[in-house]
Amino acid sequence: MSDSIHMPFLARNIHVTESTDPTLVGISGQVIEETRRTIVIQTSNGNKTLAKDVINFKLDSENKVIQGFTVTQRPEDRINRKYRRN
Repeated sequence: MSDSIHMPFLARNIHVTESTDPTLVGISGQVIEETRRTIVIQTSNGNKTLAKDVINFKLDSENKVIQGFTVTQRPEDRINRKYRRN
């Protein structure tokens, strides 16, 4: 498992690969803020706030897809959390 899930998402590039909201699929940009339940990204069309629990996404140029509902905690709490391996 990649350790990137444990790292802060701030200033990393994100690409939404799947979502229960079809209008969010394909959105990409740089993470400018992260809370427990949301990620705010800066896109070419302005800032977008995404709910973590409705998106699956990739960080930077990694191939691993992160399921948003698995990272719905504060960034500082995620650092030491244990995740199941898929």
